[in-house]
Amino acid sequence: MSNTAIAESDNSELLALIDEHFREFKEGSIVNGTILDIRPQVVVVDIGYKSEGAIPVSEFEDEDIEVGDEVEVLLERLEDDEGLIVLSKEKAAHKQNWEKIMKVYEDGGLVKGKVKGAVKGGLMVNVGVEAFLPGSQVDIIPPRDLQEYVGNVYEFKIVKVNDDRKNLVLSRREVIEAERAELRQKFLQTVTVGDKVEGQVKNITDFGAFVDLQGMDGLLHITDMSWGRIAHPSEMLRIGQTLEVQILDVDRDKERVSLGLKQMTENPWEDIEARFPMGAEVTGKVTKLLPYGAFIEIERGVEGLVHVSELSWVKRITRPSDVLELDQEITAVVLGISTEEQKISLGVRQLEENPWAEIEARYPIGKEIKGEVRNLTAYGAFVGLEEGIDGMIHVSDLSWTRKINHPSEMLKKGDEVEAVVLSIDKENQRVSLGIKQLDSDPWSDIDSKFKVGDKVTGTVAKIASFGAFVSLDGDIDGLIHISQLSEEHVERVKDVLKVGDPVEARVIKVDKIERRIGLSIKAVSYSEDQLQKESQSFETLRPSSDLVGLEQAFNLATSNNESEEWSPSEEDE
Repeated sequence: MSNTAIAESDNSELLALIDEHFREFKEGSIVNGTILDIRPQVVVVDIGYKSEGAIPVSEFEDEDIEVGDEVEVLLERLEDDEGLIVLSKEKAAHKQNWEKIMKVYEDGGLVKGKVKGAVKGGLMVNVGVEAFLPGSQVDIIPPRDLQEYVGNVYEFKIVKVNDDRKNLVLSRREVIEAERAELRQKFLQTVTVGDKVEGQVKNITDFGAFVDLQGMDGLLHITDMSWGRIAHPSEMLRIGQTLEVQILDVDRDKERVSLGLKQMTENPWEDIEARFPMGAEVTGKVTKLLPYGAFIEIERGVEGLVHVSELSWVKRITRPSDVLELDQEITAVVLGISTEEQKISLGVRQLEENPWAEIEARYPIGKEIKGEVRNLTAYGAFVGLEEGIDGMIHVSDLSWTRKINHPSEMLKKGDEVEAVVLSIDKENQRVSLGIKQLDSDPWSDIDSKFKVGDKVTGTVAKIASFGAFVSLDGDIDGLIHISQLSEEHVERVKDVLKVGDPVEARVIKVDKIERRIGLSIKAVSYSEDQLQKESQSFETLRPSSDLVGLEQAFNLATSNNESEEWSPSEEDE
């Protein structure tokens, strides 16, 4: 064989060996390589193939590498457009990690990963491969800010896998719940009523707070937070606060625990009556102002109520806030204690002498007084007797002879008046006064001043639908019934008379008991016989809205208002 033939044979064998070697490199396989060069943008790696591969330096950002280091890479392509092989360290790691993750998923185990960033609906986590953590699965309490989890490392449970897309869905919540369930069972097995435990406030509601006790949620009811009164748990607690509480009740079947905070201190109500006996003066701070009273904290956990009626003997206080302020320190007197209800009644006015205690001695019945009109109401006038004490003159006690519809007809605010003390109701703190009682009752001898048949003159004072009231001498009024205005039929009183008209009439009725004088215009020219008949006819009318005592009749009369008329009674028709 020639030398040429021998050389060709050797080359063929060499090429065959090289082809056989290179056929071991399959695309998609993980191979070992050696770092040949580290450049600014790429890392050159030799895997023993006929050409090297360039891997972006970013795939090594978390590692310290040197030339000569061995690395595992994924052979993506044996040759690109430039004849170079395409390698990836990240994809090699991803493929290896995915296989490990699938094994963990099948076994029901946990994976550890680092939160890389927040995205819409949750967080992205690196567990060797990129995975999604929904916001609802981050914690047992929905997080307010997902950013606070970024950069942290946690354990997760794999809840969903898409092998084709290489997608993972994680849950940290299930991990926490499993841990808490284990801790909860351990806690329930060992805890007993009366134990003192430490916990963290997890949630606050209107009725109390839930406290996390090593995986067990216990309820701290608002009534067990303080011996004193609190309106809302947030006044004492805040979420995340650590506190020591006492176990009040354990229901292992329902996995419920009741907690107490106030039980950690002595009950201040146990000997309350000994420390704050009836009549004792106490000092405290105003903690709450309500329409009906003010709460005063007289010691930690003990509050008393000053009712609005107990603030002053004489001042009419509508709301406690008119005279008190929050956090104001005041002195009060203990009026009553209910240990069972944990209530204390306090009074402020008891610190001063009750001006009503000796009211009869200062204002005996029959005493004449002077005072200023402080207020007018529909039923009377209030007159100041002394600071905080008023007497009332009822409208019926303003005049013996006139029917007063409203006290403003005789008085105005600020007037100084004289009156007589008529009665005293100390229990209800009332003093009744009268002005008319300053003079004798003119009706006591009325029959000596007015007799049937007398001719009188006067002025029309008021008009009603049933007649006209005439002012006579001596400040006495008489009534001219509509039937006594004229011999002719009168449809409306105001067609014949108006307020202020002078009138001449004859007296046809004097009733001392009913306090009424009946007058007649048409009887002015009557003879004695005619007058007697008219008087008898007048007597036959029943007392009614048409012919009544002046005190009743004036209730039906309009006060100088001719437009308002009253319907006549059946007797009038």
